[in-house]
Amino acid sequence: MSNTMSDNTRSDDKRTDDTRSDKTSSEPKLLREETVPSPTAAAPPVAPADLLSDLPANLLRSAADPSLTEDLALALLKRSDLAPEVLEQLSRNANALKGRKVKLALVSHPHTPRHVSVPLARQFYTFDLMKVALSPVVPADVKAAIDDVLISRLKAVTVGERLTLARRATGRVAAALLLDSENASAKIVDAKIVDAKIVDAKIVEGKISDHKIIAARIAARETRVMPAALDNPRLTEALVIHSVLRPAASADLVQAVARHAKWSPRKEIRAALLRTEHLSLARALEFSRDIPAPLLQEVLASSRLPAQIKNQIKAQSLRENLS
Repeated sequence: MSNTMSDNTRSDDKRTDDTRSDKTSSEPKLLREETVPSPTAAAPPVAPADLLSDLPANLLRSAADPSLTEDLALALLKRSDLAPEVLEQLSRNANALKGRKVKLALVSHPHTPRHVSVPLARQFYTFDLMKVALSPVVPADVKAAIDDVLISRLKAVTVGERLTLARRATGRVAAALLLDSENASAKIVDAKIVDAKIVDAKIVEGKISDHKIIAARIAARETRVMPAALDNPRLTEALVIHSVLRPAASADLVQAVARHAKWSPRKEIRAALLRTEHLSLARALEFSRDIPAPLLQEVLASSRLPAQIKNQIKAQSLRENLS
């Protein structure tokens, strides 16, 4: 009996020792599992202090960080001293470039490489392009490229957008609008009225009167584009001269410039108008009086005015020289 009790006691002690051993061996294992970092753990987010750093490595890391938010990206782009490498790296950050404001700020940054800014700008809406082209810090070559994009879209934009561009866009765009003598009826694409905002209302043959009314309204707004472009404060004398001397210059453009209070008194403008084919006799005689005889002969030699008008200008010049 005593032997049996002794055996049971030894067995219980052994089980207790085994349990303690198991706890002791498991505790370090759990501790190791808790302290070892997971290989899939997310990288720490961008610290605002990195955006203020002068170290290129920190700025590059911030620009490439997929956790970069729109607000942090805009804060980064406010730095005018960013290197082109940082800006190019930011352009590859798809998460940061989801927002329209970030794209605008990136293209408008003075140090953004041209091969980054120009392709990105092609994705912009019309007025966003105009805003970038008017920015004083955007490089001149990028502005010229953006103007080219805007000019290529003039046939597709609505009359309302063309009117706004004529008033507020760069001089090059305003000059392009002077030459864009698009007929108002061309705004009706695929028999759908675009500019009248009745996009799905097709014009039926039996409703010709409705077609004419809407076309007349569009034409009325279209006629305001040219005067607005001539009044654009960014339009220069050189651009006006270049426009009126182009073969595509219409009679309406020549007459509008000849009547314009700002442009018509300028001698260089008058000389250019005398070289066109659309100037009226009265305006031709008026403008030729202010031009010295040697220069007038040179202008008339290359002028496309009808021979009858040229002869009357020469006769008037001869009479004035004799008197």
